[in-house]
Amino acid sequence: MKTVKEFPKTLVEFEDMGIFMPDGTRLSARVWMPDDAEAHPVPAVLEYIPYRKRDGTLPRDELMHPYVAGHGYASVRVDMRGNGDSEGLMVDEYTAQELQDACDVIGWLAAQPWCSGTVGMMGKSWGGFNCLQTAFLQPPALKAVISVCSTTDRFADDIHFKGGCLLGENFGWGAVMLSFSSRPADPVLRPDWRADWLARLEAEPWLAPRWAAHQARDDYWRHGSICEDFARMQVPVLSIGGWADNYMNTVDALVRNTQAKGIVGPWVHQYPHTAVPGPAIGFLQEAIRWWDRWLKGVENGAEADPAMRAYMLHSAPPDASAGHRAGHWVAEDQWPSPTVSETVLTLLPGGNGGDPRAYLGQGETAGFERIVFTPQQLGLSAGEFFPMGLKAEMPGDQAADDALSLCFDGDVLEAPLALLGAARLWLRLASDQPLGFVVARLCDVAPDGSSVRIAHGMLNLCHRHSREAPEPMVPGLAEEICLDLDQMAYRLAAGHRLRLALSNSYWPFVWPSPVQGQLTLTKGSLTLPVHQGGNGWVPPEPEAAPAWAHRVLRAGQSRRYVETDMITGTQALCVLEDGGDVENLTHGLCSGETLTERWEIHPDDPLSAKATHVWEQRLSRGDWQVRTEARAVMTGDASHLHMQATLTAWEGDKVIFSRDFNEKVMRRFV
Repeated sequence: MKTVKEFPKTLVEFEDMGIFMPDGTRLSARVWMPDDAEAHPVPAVLEYIPYRKRDGTLPRDELMHPYVAGHGYASVRVDMRGNGDSEGLMVDEYTAQELQDACDVIGWLAAQPWCSGTVGMMGKSWGGFNCLQTAFLQPPALKAVISVCSTTDRFADDIHFKGGCLLGENFGWGAVMLSFSSRPADPVLRPDWRADWLARLEAEPWLAPRWAAHQARDDYWRHGSICEDFARMQVPVLSIGGWADNYMNTVDALVRNTQAKGIVGPWVHQYPHTAVPGPAIGFLQEAIRWWDRWLKGVENGAEADPAMRAYMLHSAPPDASAGHRAGHWVAEDQWPSPTVSETVLTLLPGGNGGDPRAYLGQGETAGFERIVFTPQQLGLSAGEFFPMGLKAEMPGDQAADDALSLCFDGDVLEAPLALLGAARLWLRLASDQPLGFVVARLCDVAPDGSSVRIAHGMLNLCHRHSREAPEPMVPGLAEEICLDLDQMAYRLAAGHRLRLALSNSYWPFVWPSPVQGQLTLTKGSLTLPVHQGGNGWVPPEPEAAPAWAHRVLRAGQSRRYVETDMITGTQALCVLEDGGDVENLTHGLCSGETLTERWEIHPDDPLSAKATHVWEQRLSRGDWQVRTEARAVMTGDASHLHMQATLTAWEGDKVIFSRDFNEKVMRRFV
């Protein structure tokens, strides 16, 4: 990545600009703008998130915001209320208060003497969500949005549920937010930091049980889901995603249903100028082009860009820590693309020449009987819901999971096969239990037997007819179900096979059903989106402003491994992410965090599932030292999910706060 040190505009920075909400709450903003903005007002670009601008996102903020400001904008990074250096309390994600605050911040920015009156909003993940949700509310000054790694449907495509299946990340993210929001403001900026911290700790919510309790797509999930009325999305949106992330479906949804433009690369859950696997792109140049068009009115042709630009991955050996993925960019002027056609493959009971294996190929849909009854540890190579980097967080070799699954293999390919879009799976099956789910993985199988996951999809069978009104299966009654796998752009090499792998376990990606059920499959077909080829795209090379000035006080370490107890048979995925400790050389704040995760299960017992997460956060400057620990545990029995947590805070060596949470959630549909 190229470091840019000189920009068209000379900058001035405000490290703590106060923005007062109508109720008097002061939000803290870090603002970069041209030094002549008072005389020559500029548009504002807002990023508005809970992740702490003083230490949390500061390393990435300093790469991006000065760059944007240096091209003639006021780049504004705001801590949401109850987080970082802002006042107030946070009670949940994407609340009406959070979104009203966003509208009020936009109105405040537009009224400043240094602002031209037009505002753009950008963000990744939480910030990508709330910039779409804010655009849905149509504040007058908001003229354009750039949303990275986000969703249009909070129930279908977030960390809580997928296909109605309860995700392990619902618990994991609850533990994250219990930890992240437990930290105090910086005393340098907030003399009242201690009283404010104690108020935060006292009000800190344990959100995982709340989220898990909403097991249907009810009003809780409809709030903040812009798919409820795409027609309200009146401002131009640039939507960006990554194939190694689990928010890749959003780009398709926005481009298909609004006038949005889309870019999907090979990336994990990061901004695409720094993300792996490479190639990274010049995201900031693309952003400036977008802002120039919609905030300044520059006729640069951004509105005529291809509807969808996607990086098509090429066959490569499996690598959970891939630094780069071979592939090529495709640019589609229309979406859905006329260069994509549907090919229907049938699930067949046996292959050519008397091969006893189940088969994926051309032919009439015929009846057969195959059983899906997979052990509970299947899924240990699934990777994280949103991998962040090169620490074995992406999907690994799927061969071990394939061996435990019901697999349908296609013919060895005589020529490459390019896929662009979402595959659709139709199945006729019966369950012997009222609760259960099915997971489908589409894999690229190399001649050596290694298996790369191209895409996956899942369906909680209670949601087979409706996400709003789920109903248990009738044991023994065969029904037709349909599910879409995730969006993909992938070219299988000649000599490889396409594989469909089916399972009814996927640990720890999906929390297991209460009973190890059995599915009987009697028919099925798979519809593939086959790409015929078309135009390419050459993105700009990545650039950024200079990195932050810091000193490593203690180096971190990472570990990720699977542990097997050879006496009990229990298997566990274990994760250590110790970020070490660093000192900010600009303002002297020292920070660090450490996470341990353990996801354990017995192959034959879904009720043995147990997740244990421990987060530690550290902040210091001179004699001032504070620390918090969030310890969370999730288990389940036949009727309920159990989620315990303990939040403890230290000032120096003294415990100043401790609180236990102990909640259970009825298993209605999971």
